[in-house]
Amino acid sequence: MSVELLLKSHLKTLKLPTILHEYARAARQCAQQDRSFEEFLHYLVELEVTERQRKACQRRLKEAGFPTEKEIADFNFAALPTLNKKRILDLGQGHFISQREGIVFLGPPGVGKTHLAIGLGQAACRKGYRVQFFTATGLATTYVEAREERHLQKLERAIDKRDLIIVDELGYVPLGQGAAENLFGFFSQCYERTSLIVTTNLPFSEWPQIFGDERLTGALLDRLTHRVHIVEMQGESYRLNKSKKRHPKKGGKATQTKS
Repeated sequence: MSVELLLKSHLKTLKLPTILHEYARAARQCAQQDRSFEEFLHYLVELEVTERQRKACQRRLKEAGFPTEKEIADFNFAALPTLNKKRILDLGQGHFISQREGIVFLGPPGVGKTHLAIGLGQAACRKGYRVQFFTATGLATTYVEAREERHLQKLERAIDKRDLIIVDELGYVPLGQGAAENLFGFFSQCYERTSLIVTTNLPFSEWPQIFGDERLTGALLDRLTHRVHIVEMQGESYRLNKSKKRHPKKGGKATQTKS
């Protein structure tokens, strides 16, 4: 068997597909540039590592279950002048995850809470963290189904494997007693073990109406607000503003602003 065939066989056995695909081209390029064998080998290994990192990042982004793609860089900070941009960019570095801290975005509908939550989640995926996205109602439903199918331990093991979990739209829909208890169990499981990002349209004082039990809510808030970054977002709804621009009142003229 020729050296070329042996090399290809060994690269397949070692599961080095990028080197297998690129070594011939890289050899010609390095020969033309009179580069050393060590430089040639380093170049190939670097290609393999980079491609593996790219694919791993893609897997993390896919398994996170984000409903859409949102980047922090695309957020319109000018529309919310009271929001501290530097603070959000600092959170985007992901240090809060390694320190098992959380983030709560508080504000009315349409101000971009979900955008920033997803943006921080995607940034975390790119830094090697495993992330999972839920809506609050979706998470409650997941717990109900896990209990009914007797897969609760499996769900809890999956949660333990995540570095960051996003719970979106907490408070938009009132929860029944069973759902409230399930979410309390979830937050208790994550306490000081898994970082959380929660978005909500309700101030903490109104959370008892979500869970229907003041004592349960107090215990939940005690866990949730410990070691947490609270980000208040106040402003007009982006969606409402866009709708106004598309459908101006008669006799008036919609003004356009550069994004």
